[in-house]
Amino acid sequence: MTNEAALVVYRDTVRAEWVDYNGHLRDAFYMLIYSYATDALLDAIGLDAAVREARGRSMYTLEAHLNYLREIKEGAQVRVDVRVIEHDAKRVRLYLEMFAGDTHAAGALPVSASEQLLLHVDRSGPRAAAFDADVLARVAALCAASAAFAPRHAARAISLAPR
Repeated sequence: MTNEAALVVYRDTVRAEWVDYNGHLRDAFYMLIYSYATDALLDAIGLDAAVREARGRSMYTLEAHLNYLREIKEGAQVRVDVRVIEHDAKRVRLYLEMFAGDTHAAGALPVSASEQLLLHVDRSGPRAAAFDADVLARVAALCAASAAFAPRHAARAISLAPR
């Protein structure tokens, strides 16, 4: 069951220029879609473009893991659910799942999943900076709303060893 309050949702369509020679979404474009979904998260936590400019703050990606789970083809509608699964005063750990289609159908399986670590930055340095109180409150609320969610593809390491 989906906890909609815990989600920031981004929607897009797989474009012809994003498709590879196999007719599938090209590897790099999964990350592009996730990048756009992260922009939606920034808006949701109060770090939209105007605030980033006014405060001289931004978020930088420190690490990203990507799981390709099922193929997706040109023209497909995709939905990305973004959850904050952990945070501290300067960092946020996200879990993103991409689904084919635009609805939260029960039992729907993701086509991809990504785990990302972002750092809040004062661009005048640039240097790491604590979140402003209003932004931290929104991050904490999203994290609390996701507390019961169990990310299926998070905290994984790449290995040839069986799991």
